Amino acid sequence: MTSVSASIDDPLGSKAQRRTLIVLVAAQALSGAGLAAGVTVGALLAQEMLSSTGLAGLPSALGTAGSALAAVAVGRISQARGRRPGLVAGYLTGAIGSVGVIAAAVAGNPILLFVALFVYGAGTSTNLQARYAGADLAGPAHRARAVSIVLVATTLGGVVGPNLTAPTSNLALAIGIPHLAGPFLLAGAAYALAAVVLAIWLRPDPLLLARTLEAGHIAAQPDSAEGRPHHSVHRRGSGVLVGAVVMVLAQFVMVAIMTMTPVHMNDHGHSTGATGLVIAIHIGAMYLPSPLTGWLVDRCGRFTIAAVSGLTLLGAGVVAACAPNDSVLLLTVALTLLGLGWNFGLVAGTAIITDAVPLATRAKTQGLVDVTIAIAGATGGMISGPVVANAGYPTLAVGGGILALISVPVVAAARNSPRWP
Repeated sequence: MTSVSASIDDPLGSKAQRRTLIVLVAAQALSGAGLAAGVTVGALLAQEMLSSTGLAGLPSALGTAGSALAAVAVGRISQARGRRPGLVAGYLTGAIGSVGVIAAAVAGNPILLFVALFVYGAGTSTNLQARYAGADLAGPAHRARAVSIVLVATTLGGVVGPNLTAPTSNLALAIGIPHLAGPFLLAGAAYALAAVVLAIWLRPDPLLLARTLEAGHIAAQPDSAEGRPHHSVHRRGSGVLVGAVVMVLAQFVMVAIMTMTPVHMNDHGHSTGATGLVIAIHIGAMYLPSPLTGWLVDRCGRFTIAAVSGLTLLGAGVVAACAPNDSVLLLTVALTLLGLGWNFGLVAGTAIITDAVPLATRAKTQGLVDVTIAIAGATGGMISGPVVANAGYPTLAVGGGILALISVPVVAAARNSPRWP
C-alpha cells in the first residue's frame, strides 16, 4: 500500500492540511455546543415527560441509534463525494432534530420527542466523523495529533454549552417553551452554523485531495512497492477490529455512566447548575486533553494508550460508585476520569483504524466503524436507566468500569501478533 505520507510533503498538501484543520476547528467549536445540549438535559426532559426514571436513558439510546444511521450516511456520502458534503449533511440533520425536540416539548408529545432525538443524533455522529477529516492529509507519524486537534476544538462548545443550560432555559420560558427544551435552541443554531462554516470554507476537500496526491505519487513512481506485499496489508483486518473494539468499549461505558449521572444527581437534590457544571467538566475531559493524547499515541504507541483507556475507565467507575450521594466533588472526579478514558480510547482507536485502511475505502470503512460505536452508545444509554432503577447507580458505574478492562487483553493480543511490527 502506498501511503499518502509521501505525497503530503507536497506544498499543496501541506497548505491544504493547515487550512483543513483551521476550518474543522471552527466548525467543531460550534458543534460542541449542540452536542452538549442533549447530554445535559435530554435524560431530564424524558424523565419529566414520561414520569419515569427507568426510561430516562432512552433519549441517549435514541440519539446514539440515530447517530448510527447517520454514520453510515455520512460515510457513504464522504466516500462518493468528499468530506465536505457528508459533514454538512450530517450537521444540518442534527439541526433539524433539535427543532423537532423543541416542538415535541411544546406539544408534550413523547413520540415526537423520540423521533426528534433520533434525528438529533446525526449531529453527534457528524461531530465524531469530523476527526477523520483531520487525518486525511496527515502522514502516519502525525495522524493522532491531527485527530486530536479536531477533537480538542469541540471543548469550547462542549464546556460552554452545559453552562448555558440555565440561561437558555430562562430564554425558553420567556418565549413559551418548556425550560428543559431551552438548550436545544442553542443546539439547533450551533449545528446549523457548523454546517455553514464547512460548506463555505472546507475547500479543497481533504479526502478528495488526499486521493489525488496519492494517485500522483503512484504515477510518479511506477516501480514502487505497488502490488508487492506490505506488512500493513496483512494487518488491515486486524487493525480495524482492534481499533473498533477499543472505541466501542469506551463509548459504551462512557455513555452509560454519563447518561445517568444527571438523573442520579437530580434524584439526590443537586441543582441543575451543579449538574451542568459536572457535565461541562466531563465534556472538557473528553476533548481538552486531545493534543496531549495525540502526542502520547504517536510517541508511545497506539496499543499502549488504548490499554490505558480501559484502566482509566475502570478508575472512573470505581470513583463514581464510591462517591457519596451529596458529593459534587467526587462525582466531578469520576466524570473527569470517564471523559479522559474515552479520549484515550477514541484517539488511539482512530489512529489504529486510519493506519490500517487505504484511502480508496477509508471513508466508507470509517463510517461503518462509527456505526458500531453508535450502537454501543445506544445500548449503553438504553440499559443504563433500567440498571439504575433496579440495581442503583453504583452498580452501573462499577459494572461499566470492569467491562472497559476487556480492551486490555485485546490490545495485548494484537501487540503480540506477528502481523504487527
